[in-house]
Amino acid sequence: MTRTPYAGNRARTNAGQTTTDPAAQQAGTVEQKPAPDTGRTPPLPGATHAGPAQRPDIQGLRALAVTLVVLGHAGVARFSGGYVGVDVFFVISGFLITSSLLRELSASDGISIRAFYARRALRLLPASALVVLVALAGSWLFLSKIRFAEYMSDAFASALYAVNFRLAATGTDYLAEGSPPSPFQHFWSLAVEEQFYLVWPLLLLLGWRLSRRRRPLLAIPLVVLCAVSFGLGVHVTGRSAPWAYFGSHTRAWELGAGALVALALLRPPRLPAGVAVAMTWTGLACVIAAAVGFDADTPFPGTAAAVPVIGAALVIAGGASPAWPGARRMLTARPVTWLGGLSYSWYLWHWPFLVIGPKALDRPAGTHLQLALGVAALLPAWLTLRLVENPVRFHRALRGRPGRGLRLGLALTAVTASTALVAAAFPPSISSGEPALVLKNAVASAPDPGARLTQALGTTGTRLPANLTPPLTGITDVRSAVYRDGCHQNYASTSTPDFAGTSTPMCVYGDRSSKDVVVLFGDSHAAQWFPALNLLALQHHWKLISMTKASCKAATVTTLNAHRPYTTCDRWRADALARIEKLRPSLVLVSSSDAGTPAKAMRDPLAGWTDGYVRTFRKLSRSGARVVALLDTPWPREDVLDCAATHPLHLRNCSVRVPEALHDVTRRKATKAAARSTGVSVIDPQTWLCTSRGDCPVAVYDTFVYRDESHMAEGYAEALAPVLGRALEVGHVD
Repeated sequence: MTRTPYAGNRARTNAGQTTTDPAAQQAGTVEQKPAPDTGRTPPLPGATHAGPAQRPDIQGLRALAVTLVVLGHAGVARFSGGYVGVDVFFVISGFLITSSLLRELSASDGISIRAFYARRALRLLPASALVVLVALAGSWLFLSKIRFAEYMSDAFASALYAVNFRLAATGTDYLAEGSPPSPFQHFWSLAVEEQFYLVWPLLLLLGWRLSRRRRPLLAIPLVVLCAVSFGLGVHVTGRSAPWAYFGSHTRAWELGAGALVALALLRPPRLPAGVAVAMTWTGLACVIAAAVGFDADTPFPGTAAAVPVIGAALVIAGGASPAWPGARRMLTARPVTWLGGLSYSWYLWHWPFLVIGPKALDRPAGTHLQLALGVAALLPAWLTLRLVENPVRFHRALRGRPGRGLRLGLALTAVTASTALVAAAFPPSISSGEPALVLKNAVASAPDPGARLTQALGTTGTRLPANLTPPLTGITDVRSAVYRDGCHQNYASTSTPDFAGTSTPMCVYGDRSSKDVVVLFGDSHAAQWFPALNLLALQHHWKLISMTKASCKAATVTTLNAHRPYTTCDRWRADALARIEKLRPSLVLVSSSDAGTPAKAMRDPLAGWTDGYVRTFRKLSRSGARVVALLDTPWPREDVLDCAATHPLHLRNCSVRVPEALHDVTRRKATKAAARSTGVSVIDPQTWLCTSRGDCPVAVYDTFVYRDESHMAEGYAEALAPVLGRALEVGHVD
């Protein structure tokens, strides 16, 4: 995912139409009631010539926010934190909608909930439904055939304004971390907002009645809500970044901050001109500083989100002063307010353009191309505003008829959701060649499994076999028990599961009653061997215990994770090594990826990594076990599933060669050197994935080799069980 992480940052706006309704007379408010029918067309977006209550500066703030989002998504390095534009829009939305609701409360002592949701539906759904349908077609035509079903699930969740929950759940999936972004990912922020507005009008109405219109009392529950949400944002950011980023519970305080500004400005205080000027320029500086200073590795939202949120609040509050020279000239310039009027549509269109555009043009997604695509998205944004948003929103048949507006909203939601479901049933086809031999059977039945595997590697075809098992679209769905059971520890974990504290010990496999204990230890590149080792454990009656953790190297070396020392890995490793010593296993199979950056630069990487492995191997040897180090597997050049789906009849386009396939030769040498000095056996699986000529195919007989850009597929690991078993019996030392 991009920032992706969380890439789906959102900017939203109204078209900037004016209205003569006194309860909604504010430029750009998202909750404007339609103007009386005078036979004239609504004013152009960003118009600044209407009544005194208008805030054209907010349109300018919108323009700044959406521009930052587009620049950040396009990969412009100086605006790596452009995703903070979404935080600015949360504040703007909270301010404008709460202002509109407060005016309605003041005028009528109540809120028409039906009318509120009808206006939301008419404002948001026509444009978003159009973008979803176009993105569906673009996904079918140009994007990954492997991930089409995932994209359709994203589209379905987007239509129901729940995609943020889906993204949060998939974002915590370690094996999905390298997946390309979804063309529907940016709908997460619309989902957060609509979830907030499901309850906010009701809470505001309740608070209004209980507080008897007294602003200080009305603000108290809102302050509590913001404090709790902010605290959750800080807490969850350190524990689960995806849930912190996409969660409505961690973002509600940003909308609440805008609502607090609206309460404060219900009777605007008289600010000295100098104070108002300082507030607006300071606010703009905060927003821009966050966009320039933050990046994809900034823990976010956390405390960092306070910078753009406070900045946006200062601009809005300072801009309410009647004597406000401040940043008005910049924010209210005609081109800027025009862009602010387009910001909702531009936001909706820019992300599908950035994701689908390079694939449609068959060009690599560089910054220059992404910028050009981002600018090109302005055209459909303008057309959507003129031909879809305004005609629907201001249609005579819908004015003053909330029932019709709600029915139209439900119809649009039903159409987009059902289209996604139907499309998922008809995915784009993937070509294939003739059926191939069954690799697992061929290797298992051979007198010499290794020789038979070598023969299979050398004679495998260049076409995707018709009997590929599992099919290409199902490879990532197959997960070994260590992932299904939660035994592969996440980034935050610092200890291993309890292996004996319950009647059904966690993460214990094979023959659980056996006294012959085998331990699998390392990171996900150790966990990828679990299917093979578990088959051997069942065959030889071993008790197999899995101890693996995400990106945690076996070597006793502190590495970086999210640009910070991966200290939870160090604590987990120490705990695991201590437990292994107490287990007194007969065999420890240790392996880890050759990726990872040391937290402290090594003058001599070979010596540094050798020392790290020596320390780990010596601690493992204290358990009395036979220790076997399994070197890292060769890596494919790219996401090989997507490549195979694109070139199913020319799989050589997706294969890689040695030494390119070896991720870090220095680390391999360090592992071997440490093993020699500590008496540890070494197994090199290179010949199990690559031919003697150095070719590393992506499919061998009926089995695909990889599940992503570095891990073996479950089926291929199972097929290697006899080969791994023979190597462990021989105790081969490379």
